[in-house]
Amino acid sequence: MVKIFPFIFILLWSSAFITTKPIIDNSDPFSALAFRFALVAFGFFIFSLYSKQKIFVNRKNLIESFFSGVLFHGVYLGGVFFSISKGMPTGIAALIVTLQPILTNALSGPILNEKVTIKQWIGVLLGFIGATLVLGLDIGSEIPIAGLVATVIALIAITSSTIWQKKLSNNLPLSVSNMYQAIGGATFHFLVIIFFVEPYIVFSQTFIIAMGHQVFLVSFGAFTILMYLIKNNSASKTVSIFFLIPATSAFMAWLFLNESLTNLDLLGFLITTIGVYIATRD
Repeated sequence: MVKIFPFIFILLWSSAFITTKPIIDNSDPFSALAFRFALVAFGFFIFSLYSKQKIFVNRKNLIESFFSGVLFHGVYLGGVFFSISKGMPTGIAALIVTLQPILTNALSGPILNEKVTIKQWIGVLLGFIGATLVLGLDIGSEIPIAGLVATVIALIAITSSTIWQKKLSNNLPLSVSNMYQAIGGATFHFLVIIFFVEPYIVFSQTFIIAMGHQVFLVSFGAFTILMYLIKNNSASKTVSIFFLIPATSAFMAWLFLNESLTNLDLLGFLITTIGVYIATRD
């Protein structure tokens, strides 16, 4: 079962791109994310109680999990949602964030003392080339400066969060750690709303379905798997699977939204798959 976790993660995480736009169309980014992670935190709280996990932890573990959530659920997702809401082309935003495995590989050596081999670098390079082919470049599109800055900040945040989670990973049960991370994310978004944003949410049927998907399948499912993979594998190997997400998202958009899937997309998917295989195999 554990061996298929990366594949389940890819499917669940990729599906989030299908439901992000409907959420943003019915709310401001930060209100949607504050609402989402308040629900997620409550859900993990109930599950932790049901499974008789220790809710109250020492201050060090609490701060580590909370700060990880601020980086991942707060700054990273907030940056991506905000950039798209400002008109940032989704392909460009995804391509910038897809640089994460490259940054993580570069930093995991000096920070985590992980040995990143030539084989892994070749795999990462192929993965990035394949992802670029799938995403393409929206040449001629106007790229809003605010959206670009937000996406770069999101890239730095998800890279920092991955390394932080690996370097300072604690022995907390996943449900408890995820609860405090969700609280960190919700707190970040609530603060943004209080000081910078006029909040609004239209609880349309579309919003409820899209939000339900992101809460249950992405936050409860995919994120829990990601935390498990980071804890039990090297950071550089874990993040290499992120290269498969753009291709999988493109396939899902073709399957469910009738978007086009070109031969170049298929070639990119093949190159990415080979790259991820090379980077992650022992």
